[in-house]
Amino acid sequence: MAGALDHLLVLDLTSHLSGPYCAMMLADHGADVIKVEPPAGDSARKMPPFVNGESAPFMTWNRNKRSVVLDLKQPADRQALLDLVDRADVLIENYRPGVLDRLGLGWDVLHARNPRLILASISGFGQTGPYASRGGFDLITQAMSGLMSTNGPADGPPHRLPIAISDVTAGMFLAFGVLAAVEARHRTGLGQRVETSLLEAATSLAVYESAHYFATGTRPARIGQQHRGSSPYQCFETADGYITLGASQQHFFQGLCNLVGLPELLTDPRFKTNADRVANNEALVALLADQLRRKPSSFWLAELEKLGIPAGPVLHYDEVYTDPQILAREMVVETRHPVTGPFKTMGVTVKLSDTPGAVRAPAPRLGEHTDQIIPRRKAAE
Repeated sequence: MAGALDHLLVLDLTSHLSGPYCAMMLADHGADVIKVEPPAGDSARKMPPFVNGESAPFMTWNRNKRSVVLDLKQPADRQALLDLVDRADVLIENYRPGVLDRLGLGWDVLHARNPRLILASISGFGQTGPYASRGGFDLITQAMSGLMSTNGPADGPPHRLPIAISDVTAGMFLAFGVLAAVEARHRTGLGQRVETSLLEAATSLAVYESAHYFATGTRPARIGQQHRGSSPYQCFETADGYITLGASQQHFFQGLCNLVGLPELLTDPRFKTNADRVANNEALVALLADQLRRKPSSFWLAELEKLGIPAGPVLHYDEVYTDPQILAREMVVETRHPVTGPFKTMGVTVKLSDTPGAVRAPAPRLGEHTDQIIPRRKAAE
């Protein structure tokens, strides 16, 4: 079945993670994504771990793409790219601002050749502003966006989220921007520039923290496991592991107190409302934690489910990817790579009923489709 975006031709000039992730999302839903790589290949091809010499991270976020090799410092290869631009819908790049212009491939050149082209850019800090020329990595923008200042134990140092949150969310936001520009093109007939940055993507995630700052003018404190607006709402230790539960709504809180044998908390003025519980979260959690440590996770999860109180286990990734719900939602798929053989990867996150996305092909080998897409290369040889 054709994907929702099977009418789009996308040129992916990006490397590492943020841009390739954006292009992967479009490819998963049917876009024909041509990954344009330099002769040395995308730097992510060198990221461990490796399977038969192939980078597992690279294969994870470059599926469903075709690869061509072009050295954009060479006139003939720049012309080959421009020939592709003539029929492309979208070009995605994550160079530092100004690099495309120096290559003679800036917006004015691309737009003149193909007025319908959408130029989508990701950078560390954006195309404008005092930091525009800086290089930006996920770590740097996690720190500068405020994420690290509020992550970690209340009395400890700032913590980096171990997932590449700035990279991945920038890729997701750019994919949204591309589709918004495609929709606008239906009305105007013209492409436009779309851009975001790792810094903006990371900053936009702090919805509670920004609300706190704008409302009070004070720094949001680092609060560890506590939620800024809900209580109890966090991770708890059990007799044999950890669970999470969210019982801030009054009927959930009532059920939880009765379940753990603490009905007296319902008449304690410190815990009367959710706002009261947030203000006195430390005292509440200490009381609940003492009870929850007395029995195993399986007991608590079964009882909480009976009461309809949202709760779940804290899973490691070997448990995540064997979980029946994850499997039922097809979040584990297997492709067959010509070098590695069978290779498991994450499934398509967004499900469409009539034009579903799919993992149709493994990540390409470097330059695997150059001759197919640029026939003159083969003829010249």
